[in-house]
Formats: sequence, C-alpha cells, structure tokens
Amino acid sequence: MDAESTQVLVSEEIMSVNHVEVIETVIASLQEDQSAMVSQTEQGRLWKFKYGSVEVFVQLTGQSEEDMLVVWSPVLKLPAKDEPALNRKLLELNWSETFESHFCIADDQVVVLAQRTVAELSPAEVSRNITVVATVADNYDEALQQEFGQG
Repeated sequence: MDAESTQVLVSEEIMSVNHVEVIETVIASLQEDQSAMVSQTEQGRLWKFKYGSVEVFVQLTGQSEEDMLVVWSPVLKLPAKDEPALNRKLLELNWSETFESHFCIADDQVVVLAQRTVAELSPAEVSRNITVVATVADNYDEALQQEFGQG
C-alpha cells in the first residue's frame, strides 16, 4: 500500500470517528433524563433519544462518502382524521417551517426527516440536522396529534 492510499484510509477513519463523536456530543446536549440509547445494526449505527415530547432517531449507515446520516422523529400515527387536510398542512409546513428537514410518511407514521450523504459533512451540519429534526418534531407533534390524531 502506498503513502497516498494510507493517507486516504487514515483520513476516512478519522472522519468516521469524528462523525460518531459529534453525533454523541449533540445527543448528549439534547437528550432528556439520560434517555439516549445506541445500537449497531446491519444498516449502521443507530441512536435513539427523547427530546421534549418526541423520540428522535439518528442513523449513520457507514463510513464512506456514499453512506448516509439520517435523522427522523415520528410525530403522528396513521390513519389520521381528515388526511387531505393533513397532507395540505404538511406540504405548507414543508415550504415554510422545516428548514433542512421535511415532513414525510414512513411505516404508517408522519415523521420529520433530514438526510444527506456523509461526503463533506461538517460537524456543524451534523449538529444542525439533529437539532432541526428534534425541534421541528417537538414543536408540531402535539398540535398535529390534537388536530388529526385518531384518539
């Protein structure tokens, strides 16, 4: 292995360690009641923590530039009351209120989601993605449940 290949491997290892450290630092600053948990899955490393009235999930799929940082938080179980009105509200919120995140539907739930590749991902972007998802989800979960929830 030549010096350039070794340098690339060392840089990738440092970068992945830093992403994990940054994620854990951000979660430590946001979590409530020492609620954070982490697990290793086939899809990468997965963290879960409580922020306000929501649970937030952070997944780092791996260490290469093509791998993903995915942050999400469920805010409403489906089916919901008046789903056409709910869908309109979510689209309007996506336009003006969600910053780098957005509302979407996954596994019969409305979730707040932010995702991006690890390529050129800075610690500030990691922090912002986690913070934005946690804040948007916590700001809207109770209002959405009250207006559109089934019970």
